[in-house]
Amino acid sequence: MSPPMLHAAILLVVIAAAASAQSTPSPAPAAAPSHNNHTSNCTVTLPDAEIIFAAFSNVTNFPLPRHRPSCRHVRRIAYPSRGLAGAVNWSALGSLTGLLTVDLSGNSLDGGGFAGGAFWRAPSLRAVDVSRNRLAGALRLDGAGERVASLNVSGNAFTSVVGAGAGAGLEVLDVSRNAIAAVPEGLRRLTRVRHLDLSRNAMSGTFPDDLPPLDGVAFLDISENRFSGVVGFAWVAKFGRAAFLNAGNASSLLIEENPPATMTPSSGGKKHKRVVLIVVVVVVSAVVAVLAAVAFMTGCVACGFERRKKKEKKKAAAWEDDEVAVGAVKVAATAPVVLVERPLMELTLADLAAATSGFGRESQLAADSASGGGRRSGAAYRAVLPDDLHVVVRVVDGGAVAGEDDGEAAAAAGLRELARLRHPNVLPLLGYCIAGKEKLLLYEYMEKGDLYRWLHELPASSMDMEETGADMWDTMDHNKKSIGDWPTRYRIILGIARGLAFLHQGWAGSSGRPIVHGHLVPTNILLSDDLEPRISDYAHPSSRNNNDNTPESDVYSFGVLVFELVTGQVRWDESTVSWARGVIRNRKGLNIVDARLRDGEEETTAVETEAEREMVECLQVGFLCTAHSPEKRPSMQQVVGVLKDIRPAPAAADETP
Repeated sequence: MSPPMLHAAILLVVIAAAASAQSTPSPAPAAAPSHNNHTSNCTVTLPDAEIIFAAFSNVTNFPLPRHRPSCRHVRRIAYPSRGLAGAVNWSALGSLTGLLTVDLSGNSLDGGGFAGGAFWRAPSLRAVDVSRNRLAGALRLDGAGERVASLNVSGNAFTSVVGAGAGAGLEVLDVSRNAIAAVPEGLRRLTRVRHLDLSRNAMSGTFPDDLPPLDGVAFLDISENRFSGVVGFAWVAKFGRAAFLNAGNASSLLIEENPPATMTPSSGGKKHKRVVLIVVVVVVSAVVAVLAAVAFMTGCVACGFERRKKKEKKKAAAWEDDEVAVGAVKVAATAPVVLVERPLMELTLADLAAATSGFGRESQLAADSASGGGRRSGAAYRAVLPDDLHVVVRVVDGGAVAGEDDGEAAAAAGLRELARLRHPNVLPLLGYCIAGKEKLLLYEYMEKGDLYRWLHELPASSMDMEETGADMWDTMDHNKKSIGDWPTRYRIILGIARGLAFLHQGWAGSSGRPIVHGHLVPTNILLSDDLEPRISDYAHPSSRNNNDNTPESDVYSFGVLVFELVTGQVRWDESTVSWARGVIRNRKGLNIVDARLRDGEEETTAVETEAEREMVECLQVGFLCTAHSPEKRPSMQQVVGVLKDIRPAPAAADETP
């Protein structure tokens, strides 16, 4: 028997022994009713299975349903990143009267004329995500009405948008990374939009006249387009400088970098000009005196404007000085930036400052969610460097890089070791800058955000709600509702385990010392475009942050993450972990599984039972990892082996940690 299989067998025996030894005798619970028990009593059959078959019959890798009577409405079609290819019959899907959400993102679907009136006829449809496919031609929104609240078609090849004004109910609209040549006509009628992303197209239009009312918009990105007009400072301050990066030619789109002297906070970027009428009564005997006074005043005003112009220029380009302000500390602007994989790219701290508007608030990423910990390191800023390199610049405490008393050479050596870490589930360090006591680390920008945001906050592409008449943002219970299907969550669990096992096995350079994360919480798990997890905010082995942490403490934190992903519950502490362990010990783990993971489109009883088995076994893995005694917790390498046995993958697709 191979070592991974041996580990798996040992752990499964431990699971059974722990459950048997620690549980108290109790009457056997009644069997839970099957989700499909009502099928035998079905009096009204629905055509949903036939509709799905008609819609996806030309799509490869889509699990077509059997031709059989259906008593339940199809509410969600969620197959992200499943290798789907071909053309969907969108018109057929419009006949699904119970359909709430569609998520077919990250596949290879093609065809032109996506959606159109027939698709939007689905009376319950709320959210659609077909991002990162190969859809082309016209994006047709005519008929979308006020029901659809979220639409993401980014990363396709759409060339135009037809009937944009028909989507009156849209609150989230993402058409970024397409080839749309003109601002969609009627876009300004979308008065409910709160999240609008038009970036990386070839749109010609006028800002802000061709856009929806911006006062109610919380997120806007029109970068990499061909806009004209004037972007007032108030809009730059609200949405950040990056939202308007290369949004138009310098001659056609004017971006105000500093507030006008007469602008008020509520002016919305409009300048209020004060008109003053001066009546001069010229007396013949005083002409000379008046002219002299006018000349004197003109000279003073000119001097004043010149001083103000120099002052504002200095403020707008503070990073052009000899020093750069990073937070409350000023450091040398000439400090070099080391890009590990691009050694020929010569950058300095001044370049980072220029790309982040002087480390200004408009470029700063939002603070961490209240998920029970947040990150250890300091403020983070989004920046776009030459060659379209999108990065996050994070300011860290020196002790997170090397010992507190170590010098610059030790810090650089520690960072070079961290930069050697390469694993699909570990966020790579792209570069760094050491300026005195300030350390700035450069990471890849992850547009999907962190695990906490995806699991507990986002209402977008995988919403599934019964409230059909209320505002979706107000009715969503962030503490109880989550998104995503079970295969996606399982893949995230396995990915985190693989990344953590990699860190623990001592792959940091030549030192061979294991890296202990010490702060494994959902906000430190970032997600790639295909929802692959990447562990961030890990520290060098010599960091003082690791002194009180061990691999066993990381294993415990991983077990808590497993509980959170399977149950969908938020804010875990010692008492909630103890509660979950008690439920699992009594073999009632299925009772705390996230209800939304068990409430998808209609499936056979066998498929539902298999998924439920996997969820329960993953909870048992969490039970082992959260054992009170550290020596009783498995290693992360053993955990990976058990997880792979829970849902075996084809041999060709199998990976090692």
